[in-house]
Amino acid sequence: SAPFQDRGGGGGVEDEGLAGMTHIGAGEDGKTTFKMVDTSPKGSSLRIATAEARVVLPDAVNKVFLNEEGKTAKGNVFDVSRLAGIMGAKKTSDLIPLCHNINIDKVDVDMRYVPEVETVLIKCTSRTVGKTGVEMEALTGASVAALALIDMVKGVSPEVTYTVRLLEKEGGKRLVRDGKVVLEGGK
Repeated sequence: SAPFQDRGGGGGVEDEGLAGMTHIGAGEDGKTTFKMVDTSPKGSSLRIATAEARVVLPDAVNKVFLNEEGKTAKGNVFDVSRLAGIMGAKKTSDLIPLCHNINIDKVDVDMRYVPEVETVLIKCTSRTVGKTGVEMEALTGASVAALALIDMVKGVSPEVTYTVRLLEKEGGKRLVRDGKVVLEGGK
């Protein structure tokens, strides 16, 4: 048997723990192939997603911050990072292969320095009315904002780290709250 069984419609695989991977399937020759999901049969609906990046700053970088507004000797890192996050969300389909190019209606990037844990919290919320979700746009926006912040402070210390995760998603098949699927199959 072929290593992957194509489910048709939206694509995907059903073998060796890969079920639900809608961008991978079997070609006519039985070899693994990658494809963009066909969203044409879907109806449009409101889609909202929020991702969070946590940028952990080493002591050397924390000392550079003059206050909780992100002002440094180089300028306001929050302003630059916020703009980079918005631009990143808009460029998601250029960066992520097989990601749909969608019309984003709104992107918000909020940043907050939390000195008690030496961390900058970044939340990126993307919104559209369309046939596919905006999770990748929110994740990309949060990631690019974090990377821009790291770029601004790396001269002080290269030991900055970040993580990113999907916090919330609504619209489409799944409802996500606090990073967990709370409803499957809903709209």
